[in-house]
Amino acid sequence: VQLQASGGGLVQAGGFLRLSCAASGGTFSGYSMGWFRQAPGKEREFVAAISRRPDTIYYADSVKGRFTISRDNAKNTVYLQMTSLKPEDAAVYYCAAKPGSIVIITSASYYYWGQGTLVTVSS
Repeated sequence: VQLQASGGGLVQAGGFLRLSCAASGGTFSGYSMGWFRQAPGKEREFVAAISRRPDTIYYADSVKGRFTISRDNAKNTVYLQMTSLKPEDAAVYYCAAKPGSIVIITSASYYYWGQGTLVTVSS
């Protein structure tokens, strides 16, 4: 599975962005999907994940209520709608895929990764 993330950019604090991750080369509906992020000097951290159906969604506490993960299996795409952005949300955002329906928040469980898209939030 190849993943292509897009939608990052520069936004003011309080603004919004929608990230997209298009998948190809596999059966998208067979994968649970996750978004992770990595800020400079920090470890990669979990943001959100969605099961393949989708009937299970998890969020990191830091983004709960502000970010929404969704997927369109017909378009082989997973989205991350980000609102009320804060400077601490600035990072490179990665989408990732793992086979099966169990949603996991640890990055080591994901087999495939996109190249990342940069989100910059100005204060």
